Amino acid sequence: MLAATSHGRVRGQSADGIVRFLGIPYASAPQGIGRFAAPGPVRPWAEARAATEFGATAPAAGLPGPGLGFLVEPAIPGAEYLNLNVWTPGVDDARRPVLVWIHGGAHVTGSAAQPIFDGRAFAANGIVFVSFNYRLGAEGYAHLPDAPANRALLDQRAALEWVQREIAAFGGDPDRVTVSGGSAGASAVLSLLSLDTGLLRRAVVQSVAARSALSTVDAERITKELADQAGVPATAAGLATVAPGRLAELSSALALAVMADPDPLRWGESVASSSMAFGPVLDGEVLPHHPYQAVLAGAGRDTELLIGTNSDELLLLAKDEAAAAALTELIFREPVYALAESRAGAAATYVYEFGWRSPVPGAGAAHGLELGFVFDNLGHSALEGEAPPRDLARAVNQSWTSFAANGDPGWPPFTDDTPFVRWLGG
Repeated sequence: MLAATSHGRVRGQSADGIVRFLGIPYASAPQGIGRFAAPGPVRPWAEARAATEFGATAPAAGLPGPGLGFLVEPAIPGAEYLNLNVWTPGVDDARRPVLVWIHGGAHVTGSAAQPIFDGRAFAANGIVFVSFNYRLGAEGYAHLPDAPANRALLDQRAALEWVQREIAAFGGDPDRVTVSGGSAGASAVLSLLSLDTGLLRRAVVQSVAARSALSTVDAERITKELADQAGVPATAAGLATVAPGRLAELSSALALAVMADPDPLRWGESVASSSMAFGPVLDGEVLPHHPYQAVLAGAGRDTELLIGTNSDELLLLAKDEAAAAALTELIFREPVYALAESRAGAAATYVYEFGWRSPVPGAGAAHGLELGFVFDNLGHSALEGEAPPRDLARAVNQSWTSFAANGDPGWPPFTDDTPFVRWLGG
């Protein structure tokens, strides 16, 4: 099955009424000093390009540890890792609703090739589904004097610009794009929402630490620590001399160090408050305002929003249940309600809480547990146990499908008069 893009034709695979295109480049390969440059244009190709296997994944070293390594993370080598995938019911002019997924992974790991993020269930329900890779860790976020800030966010915008240009050739409607993401991916969605880019009509924000964004001072402190460990200057030119795999290892090690000891005196207040070494940086240009504060102040008011949390976001990471509950309330749930309340008179806002509890001891309704249910693709998370409820997965996936299709997940919107929250599996 062929589809035509502005850079050349791509050949996908058709099975069970779904056509899948994998590994389509949306930006040029980040190589050499270009690993720290803005995403560049794709070079056209003459012959039809095979799009039947996942493309390269961004350099990453994973995050081993309790509550962190519960998803399979394939590592696919190659420089051309700024690529995306499309699942569609048909390569035609039907102009179907589009759902774009931004993966999470604490800004240092994860990819669109993770098995749990298969888009077949969405395509089977009439949605054109898109997922993509973006730069991680230091390559995506290190704040450098000789490189643009927030390169990961620039990658994400470039992928959405590709969707606007090309998705009609895959049966999608560029005027009906929903952008969704979980955890670090949700942080990306919130950043995009705050910028009023015009690249999305609807947004889904799953389990976001909404207040998290790094000041330039703290981001520079993290970058210097990383560069010192690598033994190079804290510049793009210096970091470019470090092999991508080694830089990814250093990024993950630094991320784990911050999570283990989020000391504001050592790392800075904005790093400590999120326990994240990397993430969106308030550079004043790519990201001129704090995303959470900007949305509270009215940014993205014309964009319909589905937002929520899991009941026990930090149970696997906190030392005891009382601390986990308090941190979940402070970091995740409270900002969700504040955002929903701030959107009175804006486009519809829907709030959920995912409450199905994992059979894994001490997990509860943990951070990331909802993913297999959203994708109706169970069996890829160690947190699900041996017999997760498939009827719940079908219902959650249908709610996300309905929101992408018509802006209504199947329950009342959150308003001042009726602050309705849908409990999913609780």
